[in-house]
Amino acid sequence: MLVLIIVANLAPIIGQRLLRNRFASPLDCGSRFLDGRPLLGPSKTWRGFLFSIPITIACAWIEGLDPTTGLVFSLGALMGDSLTSFIKRRLGLASGGHAPGLDQVLESLLPLLMVQQRLDLALSGILSVVLAFIILDLIFWRYYAHPHSS
Repeated sequence: MLVLIIVANLAPIIGQRLLRNRFASPLDCGSRFLDGRPLLGPSKTWRGFLFSIPITIACAWIEGLDPTTGLVFSLGALMGDSLTSFIKRRLGLASGGHAPGLDQVLESLLPLLMVQQRLDLALSGILSVVLAFIILDLIFWRYYAHPHSS
């Protein structure tokens, strides 16, 4: 599960590095929330979704899981990451700003909860994977982060 979380979260960054500004349309289409701040910000793009979903599905299949599990897992990670960006915008953090802890929890916890019953995951196992992802992300984020990630 940890590999799937890493893949689902790195795929959008790989897409950005390969395609640069192509297909970088923001998910929120530039919308603003009631507080006047961006809904998600410019770094949450359709390109990220288009990279994360098929790559995570392929990785799940390589790990012996069915493609639907890979799809659900990828969507969970992307929704968690988008929700994190929404929260960060409400807190006044700039797109691309790093918020240790907040940046890792939802994008790792949500996909695991979404496949928990399907894969019969124990809560202790889920929490262990989330903790491992937090630690790894905090150690390595500066190596794979780009100026517009959030």
